Amino acid sequence: METLTATPQQTKTEALQPWEQQFINRLKSPFTFRLYLLAKLPLGFFSGMRVREMSKQHCVATVPYGWMTRNPFKSTYFAALSMAAELSTGTLALFAVEKTKPSVAVIIIGMEAEFPKRAVNVTTFTCADGDKLFAGVKEAQATGEQVLVTVDTIGRAEDGTEVARFKFTWSFKRRRNG
Repeated sequence: METLTATPQQTKTEALQPWEQQFINRLKSPFTFRLYLLAKLPLGFFSGMRVREMSKQHCVATVPYGWMTRNPFKSTYFAALSMAAELSTGTLALFAVEKTKPSVAVIIIGMEAEFPKRAVNVTTFTCADGDKLFAGVKEAQATGEQVLVTVDTIGRAEDGTEVARFKFTWSFKRRRNG
């Protein structure tokens, strides 16, 4: 298994704590991540989606085009694209609430999507809004109120063509007994 370290973006802003590096390593390890998907999100397991890059600021996730993800129109089914798009934002949201004291609950409450082109090969989703999610968690901890954070992720084909654009709204709220 390869040794993973902070991306150049991370080294500019801050060094990772050991638990943060472990969180990233678990997501990027094909074996560990696939076991997690099989146990918690079987459709994700069968779709073949993966986390390719991860930092506190961004996440890159992919979904292949193939028999399991194809629709009758010979493009990637929008549900498979949605799963990978959510993965690119959801891993950042989960990272933001990991080990928080007081504990913060997270749930997705909204989604918007656009599909400007057909996805006919591997689609790569990039979310660069990690800082917004971490700020939302801090605000929820400080105020005890629900905080809504909307983040963007863009899906691109192998040649860089934009094939999908999603907006996800995540809700953060401090737990009463957390």
